[in-house]
Amino acid sequence: MSELSRRSGVPIPTIKFYLREGLLRPGLATASNQAEYDEDHLRRLRLVRALITLGGLSVAAAREVLEAVAEPLDRYETLGVTHYALSAPVSARADKKSAESGKNAGGGEGGNGSAAEVERLIERVGWNITERSPLREALAAGLRALHEVGADYGADELVPYAELAAATARLDLDQLAGIEDRIDIAERALVLTVLMEPVLAALRRMAQENEAALRYAGEDGSGTGE
Repeated sequence: MSELSRRSGVPIPTIKFYLREGLLRPGLATASNQAEYDEDHLRRLRLVRALITLGGLSVAAAREVLEAVAEPLDRYETLGVTHYALSAPVSARADKKSAESGKNAGGGEGGNGSAAEVERLIERVGWNITERSPLREALAAGLRALHEVGADYGADELVPYAELAAATARLDLDQLAGIEDRIDIAERALVLTVLMEPVLAALRRMAQENEAALRYAGEDGSGTGE
């Protein structure tokens, strides 16, 4: 176990916890207090850590993902299980009041209008999004939050953003080329989704700063454009 801990970077007490919770199968016992662990243990341990530490999943939710990827799933199903297990980008708690206030106000973008715009967007760009996808509501929640501060975005305004997102998704999925193992696919999907999101957000803000400099810096004589 000490070798497994060293190679994975996961502390021994945490590994023991994962073993007790059934997230990691026991090693091959070689003595009363010793067991051997192989590469499969190492790979699964990395996935467990990614699900709980990076993905923020509970032990129960992580167990469901692990059980699912143990089934004979294809690449598409494996990605679906992994993505749907992750928390939505917009908090459902924060959106509850927004949704209710929209209903009380008679609908519109603050109520069912946002969900309708999401459906329009999906149809406009021709995306294959399952009905059970939690990201439908996550996007609608984001639109309702924008509406509350007076920034209304509908399907028409979102199409260019969706096209940029589609280009990013192609880059993401290109990185899965050649990976066949379901555990490796799930782990890679977590890394691309969870760890890349703040990177992409930072890149977007840097691009905004650069674009602002190109457009506006020095126009009033106060900036240098550098």
